[in-house]
This record gives sequence, C-alpha cells and structure tokens, in this order.
Amino acid sequence: MKKFNLFLSALALIVFVGCEAGDDDKLPTGNKSGKKDTSGSAALIVTNGTSSDQSNTNKNVTGNNNLDSRYEMPHIVGGNGNYILIRSTEAYGINYVIEWNNAKKAQRWTAFQMYSGNSGSSWNRNNWQYQTDNEWAMLNLQNYRYGDPFQPDPDLPVEYRTELSDYRGSGYSRGHICASADRLNSMEANEQTFYLSNIMPQTSKLNEGTWANMENQVRKWNSNKYRETLYVVKGGTIDDQHLLSPTSSGLTVPEYFFMGIVSKLSNKYRGIAFILEHANPAKNGTSPKNYVFSIDQLEQMTGIDFFCNLPDDVEKEVESSVDRNFWGM
Repeated sequence: MKKFNLFLSALALIVFVGCEAGDDDKLPTGNKSGKKDTSGSAALIVTNGTSSDQSNTNKNVTGNNNLDSRYEMPHIVGGNGNYILIRSTEAYGINYVIEWNNAKKAQRWTAFQMYSGNSGSSWNRNNWQYQTDNEWAMLNLQNYRYGDPFQPDPDLPVEYRTELSDYRGSGYSRGHICASADRLNSMEANEQTFYLSNIMPQTSKLNEGTWANMENQVRKWNSNKYRETLYVVKGGTIDDQHLLSPTSSGLTVPEYFFMGIVSKLSNKYRGIAFILEHANPAKNGTSPKNYVFSIDQLEQMTGIDFFCNLPDDVEKEVESSVDRNFWGM
C-alpha cells in the first residue's frame, strides 16, 4: 500500500425535507418524534454550517436531522456541486444516504445502518427475473441476461447522472456500494440498491473477489455478538490524487475502495476500516484481515471526516485504533 498523505480539508437549502430521525431510530414503527420517513427517494442540496456544540465540534449542521444526528454520516461537503440522496421505505425508514459529486458523476460515499430490525430476508435477488411489471428488471434481463433492476438514479438531473450505457463495453462491472445482500428486508429497499448512484465501476476480479469477501465479513458482524447497531460507510476514492483512468464513456474510476464500520454494543463503540487497491485487489490475499486499517488512516487517505456526528471523545477513541480481537481480525 502506498504512503498516504493527509488531505486538509447555517442553514440548509432543502429540496426535499425528510422527517426527523435520531440515532435511536431503529424500529420500523418510526422514531422518537412519532413521525415516519417518507417512502422512496429524494435529492437534497444542503449548506453545511459550523457546530457550536463544544462536545461535537465537527458534526454536520445542515438543518436536516437525518444528516445532523445519525452516527453513520460523514461530514458533508454540500453546496450546489453536490446532491445528498436519501433513500427510505415506509416500513424501515432510512435505507441509505449518498453524497453525490455532480462534476464527476460519482458518489463520495454511501452511509447506512445495520441492525436486527432492518436485517430481515423477505426478498431474494433472484426474484427480479420474474418481476415482469418492473421495466428495469426486464430491460436488464433482455440486454444482460439477468433480471436485476439496475437503473439511472430517478432523482438526479440527467446531466449529472450515470446511465446503463456508460457501463456497456467499459470493461468494468457495476459494483454495489450498499450491497444488494444488505437490503433484503423488502423488494422496495432492495430495488433502491440498484440505482446507479449506488454503483461504481469495479473490475470483476475485485467485485467478485476481495470486495465480496469484505461484504460477507460485514454481514457476519451484523449479529448480536458484534452489535446493537453497525454504522457503515463505503465508497471509492474520487479525489484527483486517487483515480484510475476514466472509461471512454466518462465513468469516474476509483483507485481505492474502502469501508469504515463502527459497532455500538452495550454502550461501547469500536471502529475498523478496510482499504483495497482497485488495480491489485488481491495484493495481500483475499482475506479481509489483510486490509485492516484504523478509521484515522482511512480519513488520511480519503480526506473524508467519517462518523463526525459521534461526540468528539467517542469519535477520537473509535477512530484511533482497531480492537482486532473484538473484530476477529
């Protein structure tokens, strides 16, 4: 792994206003305010302010509680050059959140929670090939011989979004960031993972190899032994220093893919990160334990301030080191 450099890095203009959701919003019956999240998806344009909370000096201050209180959220760049994409379902609330860079037509990150209440398996990905009323599943079945409902993001303006045609002949697979297998609690939640805003170009070697092993490892941690809640952030690097050559269709291709995970268990928080080189995904073998970093190291590489809504003292502790024994790494 090459040496990483440290990248130095109010009110919100809200296109869509989501309902309030606190960190303890973990049940499909709603949150502590008694409101439910609106089903579906929407794009936000937000301006991030400066925190006056001395116990949390780097938290998000956008005016949208979904972004300002949930512990999985990284620090948002915001502004007119970025959309915040919030996915939700009526039954399960927030599905995942993305910060989308309009100029690069690529996401900075996808953030979501995993816990018992949203980890059901009432849906199976193989069912898509039989959903004849889903135009995207049928289109993909016709063109690619499997019926997954990959589709352009319905909330992004056409000039900023990626299209199915961008991947055709590109040499890259359509790699999920929030994995399909992490959202099997309903047909609706699973379909949202196939929006192309949640997809990044990955070599098939990475997508089907070490990255898949890392995804499987995170699902193993999604159990009562390891968490009451897992706070997860995933993505690929899109800063200019960490890009591979773009595709002929203009797809932004990350040099690295990453995962940052925080577990909350019995009021104890623990953190771990994975960093994976795109062009050499099995450099140290395919076991996730060979790609473990601290969240501080992940921040140094990406320039992203992860888990910024955690109180500063908790954030400092979980990001500075990795309890390998706890994680089984």
